[in-house]
Amino acid sequence: MEYLEIVLMFVKAFAVGGLICAIAQVVINFTELTAGKILVLFMLIGIVLTALGLYQPLVEFAGAGATVPISGFGYLLANGAMKGAEKGLFAALTGPLVAASAGVSAAVVFSFLMALLFKSHTKHS
Repeated sequence: MEYLEIVLMFVKAFAVGGLICAIAQVVINFTELTAGKILVLFMLIGIVLTALGLYQPLVEFAGAGATVPISGFGYLLANGAMKGAEKGLFAALTGPLVAASAGVSAAVVFSFLMALLFKSHTKHS
C-alpha cells in the first residue's frame, strides 16, 4: 500500500467521521434533545441506513470514519441481526451481541441496568 493511499484513507475517515460528529453537534446546539436521546437517534439512524443498504457503502468508503461514531454501533448491531436472521429467530436476536465485542456488549447491558436504577433528568437551557 502506497503512502498516498494511506493518507487518502485517513482523509476519508476524518471527513466522514467529522461530518457525522458535526451533524451531532448541530443537533446538540439547536434542539432541546438530551444527550441520551441524541445517542439513541444516531444509533437508530445507523440501523435504518444499514437496513436500507446505505451504510455499508459508507463503511467501505470511510472505514473507521463510519464505524467509530455511534451510528457505526447501530450499523454493527443491524449487521449482526441480519446475519443471525439467516440462521433463525434466536440467532437474529443474539446476532447483534455476537457481532459486537464483549466490551461493547457489556457497555450496553450496564447502561440499560443503570437506566433502570436511576431516574433521568431533562436538559436545562
